[in-house]
Amino acid sequence: MQRRPKVLVIAESANPDWSSASLIGWSLSRALLEHVDAHVVTHVRNRDALQRAGWSEGREYTALDPGTVEHPIDRFGEMVRKVARLGWTWTTVLATFAYYYFEHLLWQRFGEAIRGGGFDIVHRITPVSPATPSPIARHCRKARVPFVWGPMNGGVPWPKEFRQALRREGEWLSYVRGAHRLLPGYADTRSAAAALITGSLSAWNEMKGHHERCVYVPENAIEPSRFNVTKPARSGGPLRVAFAGRLVPLKGVDMLIDAATPLVRSGEVVIDIIGDGPEMDFLRRQVAEARIADRVALHGWIDHLEVVKLLARSQVFAFPSIREFGGGVILEAMTLGLAPVVVNNGGPGELVTDETGFRVPLGSRESIVAAFREILAALAASPERAQLIGEKARLRVHKLFTWEVKARQILEIYRWVLGQTSKPDFGMPLPDDSS
Repeated sequence: MQRRPKVLVIAESANPDWSSASLIGWSLSRALLEHVDAHVVTHVRNRDALQRAGWSEGREYTALDPGTVEHPIDRFGEMVRKVARLGWTWTTVLATFAYYYFEHLLWQRFGEAIRGGGFDIVHRITPVSPATPSPIARHCRKARVPFVWGPMNGGVPWPKEFRQALRREGEWLSYVRGAHRLLPGYADTRSAAAALITGSLSAWNEMKGHHERCVYVPENAIEPSRFNVTKPARSGGPLRVAFAGRLVPLKGVDMLIDAATPLVRSGEVVIDIIGDGPEMDFLRRQVAEARIADRVALHGWIDHLEVVKLLARSQVFAFPSIREFGGGVILEAMTLGLAPVVVNNGGPGELVTDETGFRVPLGSRESIVAAFREILAALAASPERAQLIGEKARLRVHKLFTWEVKARQILEIYRWVLGQTSKPDFGMPLPDDSS
């Protein structure tokens, strides 16, 4: 029987109460603890949530406080953002500089243990961005301790057809995104890593020159227990379509409303829009002007359990995001048996297959609206087709996209970098017939 490897897990973002990267950091770390002797290093802001979840500091995790450097950077970033209306890329840039100090503290705390053989592997889960270097990687190489990085995700360019959305998002820095290659440690992290786990094809492309050490594993997954609700039996009526996510320009909710308007007016479709954000007022006006407010519900932010209940009563999950790195919410909808309709750009097109949903080609706004309308009309006319595809989608998620499955895939990568097995290959993207 093989000894469980000792792993120092870096998950600066790891919080069971939050979403996105924080939920990834928490969920994958917790799943790995079932298979390896892991100790998680995270940010002090996660301490209370981790303790409520039953973790003990010093046993499962250590919380570091980089506030000395982080707080001034945050204040500067907020000041600039208000003046220049900069978006997510600016936040990522500033977070990178604060993260350098986080890893400096990490090496101070654990460097001696790493050099002394206290860990077999050092694995960074979050940040997930491939643009954020990990200076500790070169220290691990010197100590002859394999450094594993990922799953990482990012690098999806802005579609040229949606430059207006880019401006509305304040993503001006996307024009000079390649400048991240000049960041300290950018090249060192890639060359020093024993394994580069890429969470998407775009992240794979970010690792040109290092593909011999790349393994494709999407970063998102689901915890089945969080979706343990009974799906109501369909008893006729209009097709129920749902969207969930931030209401920002890149999510394309306005395109969904435009696409569905004639179907809503004719009584064939009703829509639940779950989420909030700066686009809420615009979307309310759009719905009112289209005279469909009685059949399009804008719910705002609601509790996770209520989100699950709303999704469970729907048959279709429409997600017209034009620039999505991962798409964890798509997996959540699929596990509830919804047929997904997505734009085939970035992560969504890799999670969904032609057997388990619909992938609309990226193109002009008009072409996406037309394609969504055609698909929704076909499903409204044949709801049993939506049910069949939704069931296939559910089976795909439970077979390939649970945190338990992902932890076992990561364990295979650990065994590879430790020289115990050959390099794993799970497919890219993951095929429906994966075992």
